Amino acid sequence: MTRRKTVLALLVGIASIAGYGFQAARKPAAPTDPLIAGFSKSTVASVADAVDQVIGKRGFMSHDMRPRVNGKIVGRARTALMRETTPDKAGPAVSAKHSVEMIDTAKPGEVGVIVIENGLDVAGLGGLMGTAAKVRGMAGIVIDGGVRDVVEVRALGLPVYARSVVPSSSVGRYATVANGIPVKCGGVDVSPGDLIIAGEDGVVVVPQARAGEVLKRAQEIDERETNMLPFIRELKELGKAVAKFNRI
Repeated sequence: MTRRKTVLALLVGIASIAGYGFQAARKPAAPTDPLIAGFSKSTVASVADAVDQVIGKRGFMSHDMRPRVNGKIVGRARTALMRETTPDKAGPAVSAKHSVEMIDTAKPGEVGVIVIENGLDVAGLGGLMGTAAKVRGMAGIVIDGGVRDVVEVRALGLPVYARSVVPSSSVGRYATVANGIPVKCGGVDVSPGDLIIAGEDGVVVVPQARAGEVLKRAQEIDERETNMLPFIRELKELGKAVAKFNRI
């Protein structure tokens, strides 16, 4: 048996013991946080527009922050930061220390945000860390950098958004310097507790202090677009719908 098949079998076994099936994962409990419940029903695009309008600056991450393991993510951010250093300061004990601590102390439903400064060619998460995040009940991981062991992570059913997919290790290259601090991920400021909303369209950050306002605006946008659709179908024209609803 190859190393990859051995690791994959081990991860599947661990996931099964934890109650996560390879095909039929345990259905997550309904969110008790009304903000998370609300954002779960909205679209990523509507939330991005709502942040533009309410906050006055972009909340959407860079275009290359893509789902490497598919799945919608809605949850509060937990952060970790990695910086390049010399090989003697990037041994296994420190290379992922703060990322591991962030995952090991995460609450169910939280979202890991790992920033690797100038690290598109470095993986900030692989199968082992992915397994830990899954059994902790995390909603997903967002990485300003790379992810590896994609087959294994996909088998876990853990949504992962990253700017690249690479086979490299951070050991000997990068060291984590802190967790639970404000970071800039994909061009957007993220503080612990901010809302992370991610889907096929990308990743959006909602500052926790104004999350209620953003949610209300996103819901208004969703409702307006829902009302526009039958109007467009009836008239077979978009221009009149845009004029009527002031929305595109």
